[in-house]
Amino acid sequence: MSINIENIRNITLVGHASKGKTTLCEALLNTAGATERIGKVVDGNTVSDFDAEEKKRKISINSAVASVDYKGKAINIIDTPGLFDFAMGANEGIRAADTAIIVVSARSGLAVGAEKAFKNAGSKGLSRIFVTTKMDDDRADFYKSFNGIVAKFGTQVCPIVVPVISGGKVAAYYNMIDDKAYSYDGGKKISDAVPDDTARFEAVKAVFTEAVASTDDELMEKYFEGEELTTEEKIKGVKLGIADGSIIPVFALSGLTGVACDLLLDFIADCCPAPKSEYGIDSQGEPIELTPDANGPLAAICFKTVADPFIGKLSYFKVVSGKITSSVPAYNYRTGKDERMGKIVKMFGAKQIDCSELSAGEIGAVTKLGGFATGDTLCSADNAVKLDDVAIPTPTYKMAISAAKKGEEEKISSALLRLCEENPSLSFSVNNETNQQIIASLGEQQLEVTVSRLKDKFGVDCVLNVPKVAYRETITRKVSAQGRHKKQSGGHGQFGDVHIEFEPYDTESLEFAERIVGGAVPKGFFPAVEKGLQECMKSGVLAGYPMVGVKATLYDGSYHPVDSNEMSFKMAAALAFKEGISNAMPVILEPIVTLHVTVNDDAMGDVIGDINKRRGRVLGMTPNSDGMQDILAEVPDGEMTTFSTSMRQITQGRGSFTTEFARYDRAPEHIAQKVISEAK
Repeated sequence: MSINIENIRNITLVGHASKGKTTLCEALLNTAGATERIGKVVDGNTVSDFDAEEKKRKISINSAVASVDYKGKAINIIDTPGLFDFAMGANEGIRAADTAIIVVSARSGLAVGAEKAFKNAGSKGLSRIFVTTKMDDDRADFYKSFNGIVAKFGTQVCPIVVPVISGGKVAAYYNMIDDKAYSYDGGKKISDAVPDDTARFEAVKAVFTEAVASTDDELMEKYFEGEELTTEEKIKGVKLGIADGSIIPVFALSGLTGVACDLLLDFIADCCPAPKSEYGIDSQGEPIELTPDANGPLAAICFKTVADPFIGKLSYFKVVSGKITSSVPAYNYRTGKDERMGKIVKMFGAKQIDCSELSAGEIGAVTKLGGFATGDTLCSADNAVKLDDVAIPTPTYKMAISAAKKGEEEKISSALLRLCEENPSLSFSVNNETNQQIIASLGEQQLEVTVSRLKDKFGVDCVLNVPKVAYRETITRKVSAQGRHKKQSGGHGQFGDVHIEFEPYDTESLEFAERIVGGAVPKGFFPAVEKGLQECMKSGVLAGYPMVGVKATLYDGSYHPVDSNEMSFKMAAALAFKEGISNAMPVILEPIVTLHVTVNDDAMGDVIGDINKRRGRVLGMTPNSDGMQDILAEVPDGEMTTFSTSMRQITQGRGSFTTEFARYDRAPEHIAQKVISEAK
């Protein structure tokens, strides 16, 4: 039976790492009566951190869904990782949710991860709530954290639940909506008297009342007339404000003890928005509005994929319109193919709960949908539609990966493709020039986890190394060389003789020409000469890297009417190449990439300094619309290996960058000598 759309709440917990998201998730589940106790990250017994790597490392690595019922509302809580290396998990949560709860530590205040989560959630149109957790800590300072949030995000930030401080400790929590203070004894809530109207408390109440009144003309009129707003009017104003983004509520609580988490859950049930309409693209490329109607055409977004060798493939969906049922084939908009529907389940961490259908607004999963990947749209073939997919962070940290044991390269490939399917922020490729398997990720920790999973889940031991750089070789002056191949051994011999002129030329491959006069070399042997030179171009004389930028002109030679053949002239061309190129002042060329960096103002100088240390050249700087700076530069590819790590340290995770191949340039002499010595 379909759930009334107005009774569905999809929320995601986002923010900086180690600020209490998973602990808050545990407290909310326990408060809702879904668990018997509040699990702890350090004990490895939380609902959402169920992966073996998460338990081992005591951090969240993946997003996880837990569905609960609370006061007649179906609440789907999506816990996400805060480490930047696992940003894909946060993006999954933001794509599936309607409200983002941004978790901030009352001890350490606003952090970069919270700023980024706020921005990402806003760009996707989510309602946003700030929660200052860890109020049980003696070093917690709610008002310092609150003022930091206001300073960063402005007057739309509105206090809802604030601590009542007595003797330097939290004595109770005051709820602005029902104008009551609550203390807690052994987890039980006790209604206390409204705290003394200190100057600070009056100021906080004034901020709340003005914010709520400004959402509606009737409430504003009542506010100006000096009348008190009723609880129902406050809820009405907050619902309007949180829906249009004019109010960003702030809650104080303790996830570790669960104190005041019931006030947040009540707020989610009473005030947070139900799933709303989304726009998609129909088969004609035209925009189409999809209302969250269980009886409408099917449209669901696959926001997460689990490709586990033990539990099989699990595709997580948020249903935007219509219903997912076992009787309706799964049509994939991307592939244009129908798939047989698997088992439909709702998730509670690792636990799968069978259900007959998922209707509009709901979140759940379908097993064994082989052709579906993260970002795909599930719809009906009669009403094909594409929904906005999940934002996939660009992997920029690259390493070469190889098997610890010989012969397991193919095993690595198949296992990595499975892991990349599960987490598209990982990418895997083979560099045919260096003969290395390359894995790209968001950072070192993601790679460490990947290597660990390869061993534990797929039984493959791997080694990571710095990727080799695909250098090139070329020549810098014009020379002539002779290649003479003569071999005599019983019967027909071998004879080929060529004179070739080599010169620098603007070309990626060999430019071959001839100006033979008088048939010194028959035309039938020209292709053999060119083929011999082409094969030599694959390996230069300095360090064995491919040659580029060479023009070779065959201008003279000789032949024997009996002993000359194609092989003889091919060998002669190779001899001429070796002698000529060695005398043409060959040099090493290094690949140069165009670097696009987006960086916060206060870190721009340090980033430019880092680019300069990498022998880079800054081409320009431009302020962008987000209050950041865009830097355009060119940097040798060989210097980019650690740039990802440096960028994160310098910008505290605020910066981002992309690279693309630009060209090859002559390497400085000290770099060239190093490359040559390593090759030898």
